[in-house]
Amino acid sequence: MASRPSNPHDDPSISDELWETGPSYLESNKPLARLVARPVREFLRVEAAGSLLLLLAAAVALVWANSPWASSYDSLWHTHLVLDVGPLHLDESLQHWVNDALMVIFFFVVGLEIKYELVNGDLRDPKTAALPIVAAIGGMVVPAGIYLALNPPGSDGVDGWGIPMATDIAFAVGVLGVLGRRIPSSARLFLLTLAIVDDIGAILVIAVFYTADLSLGWLAIAIGLLAAMVVARLLRVWTIVVYAILGIGVWFALLESGVHATLAGVAIGLLAPATPLLREEIARGHAREALRDNVLDPDELARLRFLLKESVSVVERLISTLHPVSAYVVLPVFALANAGVELGAIGKVFTEPVGIGIILGLVVGKPVGIFVSSYLAVRLGLARMPADTTWPMVLGLGAVAGIGFTVSIFIAGLSFPGADLLTEEAKIAILLASLLAAVVGVALLLASTRGRDVEEADERAAEAVTR
Repeated sequence: MASRPSNPHDDPSISDELWETGPSYLESNKPLARLVARPVREFLRVEAAGSLLLLLAAAVALVWANSPWASSYDSLWHTHLVLDVGPLHLDESLQHWVNDALMVIFFFVVGLEIKYELVNGDLRDPKTAALPIVAAIGGMVVPAGIYLALNPPGSDGVDGWGIPMATDIAFAVGVLGVLGRRIPSSARLFLLTLAIVDDIGAILVIAVFYTADLSLGWLAIAIGLLAAMVVARLLRVWTIVVYAILGIGVWFALLESGVHATLAGVAIGLLAPATPLLREEIARGHAREALRDNVLDPDELARLRFLLKESVSVVERLISTLHPVSAYVVLPVFALANAGVELGAIGKVFTEPVGIGIILGLVVGKPVGIFVSSYLAVRLGLARMPADTTWPMVLGLGAVAGIGFTVSIFIAGLSFPGADLLTEEAKIAILLASLLAAVVGVALLLASTRGRDVEEADERAAEAVTR
């Protein structure tokens, strides 16, 4: 089968005149589309683009919160937004709307990615998944242990033990994207799988340990609505509106139950089908029959659209649609709303147990926990090392996993309710620790890959796959 041109402008069967006038403005040869729109689109396709936007949003928040206009930052995010529709009454600050509602999209995408990995990815194969799973557990237990050693039970900061456990997938993958082909694909896959398992751990920690007073009635309603989604799937109901209404109901019920509402996104994402409704051959055969007479009527077009759409799983379609929204809208807005902390008390981060615990947990605990648990798992025969990956490289990947940022800041907001000074101290420590972890991780990875023959390594990896 002939390969499809990567750029429609390269297809000789399509006249230049068509692309100069359309069919869409983005694909046209008009100056704004050619010089601005398409370059921006290509930038957004780069792995590191989301991380750069996230970093920029955090920097803007920090500068804004420490500028002469700091009061406008506080007044903006503490502005109350009221939603009053029938029995639905919510009165929350703008920051809470971001953390409790907008972040549902982020956690929904996380749930979708976990479901995909469980059904089609590396988490499906126990042997391949064993090492990153063990490494992720080590990378959560050791940082939490370091934090609790400095903030023992009974201390003011004890509830923040979950903060240094998290890994920010966007930043971690972004760092590897900046390093390019120096990092083998097997090592990238190891870190990505580790980060996904880490997310599962963070979700469980939030659900079990950071839940407010529990309302069993509302929790039962949430579970009932999730069950209704399962029944709708079994009845082959494919209308997105039905699931959207049920999903909003689950979110509101969890919000009222005391369980953090963002977990609704994870639960719904895990329920999404990860296998296509139809086989590709069905859509392909129907398309051939429909086009045989060279005429397409509205009914045939509707059937073709349905058949083509359902030849790709719901999980893959939703990830493709929502991942850019999560990476380029949700996470930057979250950083803008939560990273604006006053740096006047930055010195306390290095003298108070909360700050020290977070920094040591992320910068030291993460790489040590990941490296030691990985080493033991391989030596005991419980797992195998990824192809073309060395132990110094594993240590560098562990350091990169110490970039906690998004989820760490999220947990920090849940850890110290009513204690604004502890929350700000924790956020400053997270920002400093994530920056330090990124620098240390890049340095270790550059040192561990010095002199590596990229082409030869890629050939070895390709041979390993074909065997």
